[in-house]
Amino acid sequence: MRLLPWVLCLMIPLSSCTMLGLRDDLNHEEAKAEPFGPTGIPPQLRAKNADAGTAVVAGGNVSPPLPSNVTPQEDIVYTNPDDPDATVPELASVLSETKHTPWEESETIAKQRSAREGKPLLIWFTDSAASPMCKVLSQELFSTHDFGNWATEKLVRLRVDSHVEINDQELDVSSTEDRRIDVKSYVVALKKRYKILGHPSLILLSPSGEVIGRYCGYKRGDAPYLWGQIKHGEAVSTAAYQVWRAGLEKKGYREWRDRKDHQFFAKLTSYSKGSLMLIEPDGSRARTQEASLSDKDRAWIAEQKKARGIE
Repeated sequence: MRLLPWVLCLMIPLSSCTMLGLRDDLNHEEAKAEPFGPTGIPPQLRAKNADAGTAVVAGGNVSPPLPSNVTPQEDIVYTNPDDPDATVPELASVLSETKHTPWEESETIAKQRSAREGKPLLIWFTDSAASPMCKVLSQELFSTHDFGNWATEKLVRLRVDSHVEINDQELDVSSTEDRRIDVKSYVVALKKRYKILGHPSLILLSPSGEVIGRYCGYKRGDAPYLWGQIKHGEAVSTAAYQVWRAGLEKKGYREWRDRKDHQFFAKLTSYSKGSLMLIEPDGSRARTQEASLSDKDRAWIAEQKKARGIE
């Protein structure tokens, strides 16, 4: 009986060592099973900045989240609740506002075009006066005939130049300087928003405004490689947009065209004696007349009226 305390003292350390050894073995097995941690992603490949967007790299990419800028009817606030249609613009005037220039100068117009046309937006941050590589990039890629034709079909483009010049003969000296200061402030704000640190820098946005790719700097002769990156980003964005658009089409959205072949993706919200009210996914509304629409759209309306017994 006197030996019992000594036996217990010996057993406790042995048990602790046994448990520690077992725990070490388990940790070693877990480390072998998950050498890069629970995420399975090597440290050098982990994102360092959550705001950096989805990197576009050769060999594949992860599709971005689908756009979620559809405005429910109940969330639309009308300027005049007694007459919500009072300030709705005519569709013809809305479509005529879209200028199909190679490079837009207004972010608002460029984003609106991107959303309506379902094309990604390429923003080029440049300094035409102080950046030699911006000039080289323009010469080797952006000013080429092949890129221009491709980009007109696939992209909406926005050029943001840090070198601001105001050439408006109708403005006096004071007004010209005020305009220059305003534009300069606008450029600074855009560079801050998109975290631009040098020139040239390119940002590719999806029609919903998500960053799909960032391309910083340029070297002589890199035009084919850079164009390949932009093409890949465009393909990623377009694939996601098609899925999003298919979901909206199930909810009644469709593409409309006027007699001048302008397109407008919207949902019919009301029809009365040839007058239509249309609403875009972002909540923008426009009115038009049946006679102003394409033959295909008028045939679709006729089918809808027949199915509902409307004369």
